[in-house]
Amino acid sequence: MKLDQLPRFNLAEFPTPIHCLKTLTKACRGPSIYMKRDDLTSLGMGGNKTRKLEFLIGQAIADGADTLVTAGGIQSNHCRLTAAAANRAGLACDLVLNGSPPTLSNGNLLLDKILGARVHYCDRKNRDARLLQVADELAAKGNKPFVIPVGGSNSIGSVGYVNAMVELKDQLESMDLKPDAILFASSSGGTQAGLTLGARVTGFAGEVMGISIDQTKTGDNSFLPVLEKIANETAQRIGSDTVLTQTDFSLNCDYLGGGYAQPGELEFNAIRDLAQLEGIFLGPVYTARAMGGLLDLIQKKVWTKDQTILFLHTGGTPELFAWADRF
Repeated sequence: MKLDQLPRFNLAEFPTPIHCLKTLTKACRGPSIYMKRDDLTSLGMGGNKTRKLEFLIGQAIADGADTLVTAGGIQSNHCRLTAAAANRAGLACDLVLNGSPPTLSNGNLLLDKILGARVHYCDRKNRDARLLQVADELAAKGNKPFVIPVGGSNSIGSVGYVNAMVELKDQLESMDLKPDAILFASSSGGTQAGLTLGARVTGFAGEVMGISIDQTKTGDNSFLPVLEKIANETAQRIGSDTVLTQTDFSLNCDYLGGGYAQPGELEFNAIRDLAQLEGIFLGPVYTARAMGGLLDLIQKKVWTKDQTILFLHTGGTPELFAWADRF
């Protein structure tokens, strides 16, 4: 692999720690639960997008860009971290957010504004077109925009999570820990594609399961082809001859609830459980849904007491403040 040869801009201190959740494990009466804390990546209140952005910004700088342009929901963790990363790298940042300007900015949107990002609002159905339009407008003014897809989920960003599996391999060996499964929130696909590819190239033997936040794996809108495409393009980028097919991806779509950014009792219960048992905060949109799914699977006896589960905390805690009324 040529991971060390790819353009990269340092944004955080790695490796992120792995914590044993002893109190939660005891309360669940199930497998041993560990957590890899990618919510503690230091930049801009943390989160998994930092790993992707190291390689995305590295490429942007290599391409001579002066402005990052990306898109997401109005409470997008990815957009918040892109704005923070742009500041660290000395680049401007434009964010295309689907939604209307709120009367009061809170959560990630508040942080976007504090970070100084230029925010463009649009309807969800027009978001992709508006993203490219903003980039074209910047180019027409003489800027050099670098467009980052939603979630940073392409072959450039996904390299960050191949690299995370290399990091994790060393940590697990030093801890003499062999998880039977790694679980995490999956949405735009870059994290899951990178982890699954990384598991293959590092020889990780356990399951790599994404708990879907908003995607399905059946019918005309199956997300599996997207995961396959990102992973195989990432393999080419890092110089690996690994080829993955749709059957290589474990995507659990049983916890979609009310839809994207519509948390319910599953999510809010998981938030309270982790806060009150371990002092760890989860975000309502992503990590709480994934943790709620994990806790439900444990109750369903999917794993035995002598097994070990590693939960990847991908961040998102600033989302909490946008749902203050639920607490």
